[in-house]
Amino acid sequence: MSKRNSSLGVKLILALIVLAGIYVYSSSLFERETPNITMQTNGYWNLKSSLNIEIDDASGIKSYSVVIKTKDEQSTLHHEQLMVAKKQIQLEVEPPRSAYGMKDRSIKVIVEANDASKWNFFKGNKIVKEFELIVDKKRPELSIISHSYKITKGGSALVIFKISDENLKEFYIETNFGKKFIPQPFYKEGYYISLLAWPVTEQSFKATIVAQDFASNESKSYVPLYIQDKKYRVSNIKLSDNFLKGKIAELAEEFVETGGISDPITQFKLINEDVRFKNEKLIHEITSKVSTEMISDFKINEMYPLKNAQVVATFGDHRKYSYNNEHISESYHLGLDMASNAHAEIRPQNGGDVVFADHNGIYGQMPIISHGLGLYTLYGHCSSVKVSAGDRTEVKQNIANTGKTGYAMGDHLHFGVLVQGIEVRPAEWMDREWMKLNIQDVIKTAKSAIDKS
Repeated sequence: MSKRNSSLGVKLILALIVLAGIYVYSSSLFERETPNITMQTNGYWNLKSSLNIEIDDASGIKSYSVVIKTKDEQSTLHHEQLMVAKKQIQLEVEPPRSAYGMKDRSIKVIVEANDASKWNFFKGNKIVKEFELIVDKKRPELSIISHSYKITKGGSALVIFKISDENLKEFYIETNFGKKFIPQPFYKEGYYISLLAWPVTEQSFKATIVAQDFASNESKSYVPLYIQDKKYRVSNIKLSDNFLKGKIAELAEEFVETGGISDPITQFKLINEDVRFKNEKLIHEITSKVSTEMISDFKINEMYPLKNAQVVATFGDHRKYSYNNEHISESYHLGLDMASNAHAEIRPQNGGDVVFADHNGIYGQMPIISHGLGLYTLYGHCSSVKVSAGDRTEVKQNIANTGKTGYAMGDHLHFGVLVQGIEVRPAEWMDREWMKLNIQDVIKTAKSAIDKS
C-alpha cells in the first residue's frame, strides 16, 4: 500500500471519529442532562398524607427509587425499572406502615432516577436528590374558652378560643355560607377573639374554628351557638312615574352604568342592582380588615349617632319593586334610616379610626369608622363630612351632617353596622343589655378562665 493511500485511510478514520463525536454530542440519544426531580413539600410531613413527586427527563426515565431514611434505618418506599422509558412520571408515594410509629423529629426522603440516554457508555444520566422533612404528627390543640349564648339572623356574636401548635400555619373561623372570619390575638399568647355575623340574606348559620399546621394536620371545633331565626319585613314597592322621572333620572346622570340609557325602568334596575353591587363591594372590602395586634379588652358604648332621631326605615327590609304589576328588581336595606332635623349633626357614641370619607354612589357622602375587632359603623347620605380618612375621632365628635346625597328621597342618616364586611342589626349595638351579655360578659368570663389556667 502506498504512503498516499495510507495517509488517506488515516484521515478518513479521523474524519469518521470526528463525525461520530459530533453525532454523540449533538444527538438527543446522547443527551447529558440529568433527570429533574421535584417534590411538593414545604419541609413538613405528617406521615399520613402521600408524597407527591414528579420526575421528568428529555430522553425518558428508565428507573427510579424513593427511599426514606431515619436516624437508625432506611427503607424503600417505591422502586420501578421501566420496560419503556417515560418522559414524565408523577408519583403519590404512601408512607410505610411503620412510619407513624417513628420517633424521629426529622427524616430524609432520597429520590434516585436514571434516564434512557446513551451517554456515559450507555449507562445514561443519574441523579440522587435528598429532601429533609420535619416530622409533625400532632394536630393543633384547639379549645373554646368563652362565647355568646346565641346568634340571631342578621345579628352578631363573639367567641374566644385557644390554639397551640409549634408549627401552626393558619387558623380562621369558617361558615356554612363561605365567609371566613379572621380572629385577633387576645389577652395572652395563644388566645384569640373574633366577632361573628349572620347575614340577613342567609337562611342558616354555622361557624367552625379551623386550625392547620405546616404538616397539614388539622383541628376543628364547632362554635356551639343557639341559632335564633328572625323574620324581616318584606316591602312591595310600586314604582311611580314621578319617582322614575325625578330621582332616578337625576341619579342616572351620575353613573357610568346608566350612561346612554334612556329607559327609566332600565335605569332604575341598573342603579338598584349594578351600582348598588359596586358600592356595597367597596364597603365590604373596606370593612373586612382586622388588626393583628393583641387586645386585652373591647369596650364599646351603645350606638346612638343621631340625637332625638326617629327610625324611618328598618334593617333587613327586603324590598321588591314593581311597575304596572310587573316585578322589576329587589334589594335588601342593610342599615337603619334615622331622621331628625335637616342637616342634623351626627355624633357617634364611640370614637375610632376613619377608614373612608368620600362619595360612594347610592350611599352619597359616606364616612366609615373602625372601632376595632372588625367592627365598623357607616354613615350614608350625608350633606357634609367633617372628617377625613386617617383621622382618629373622639366620642360624640361631630363627624358629619345628615342629608340626601346619593339614593335618598329626603334628609336622613343611613346608619350601618358591619362585622368583618357583613352588615348586622344596629339594634343589637344600641342595646345595653345585649352588649353586656354578648360582649362584656363573654370577655370577662374568658379572662377569668385564662388567668386560672
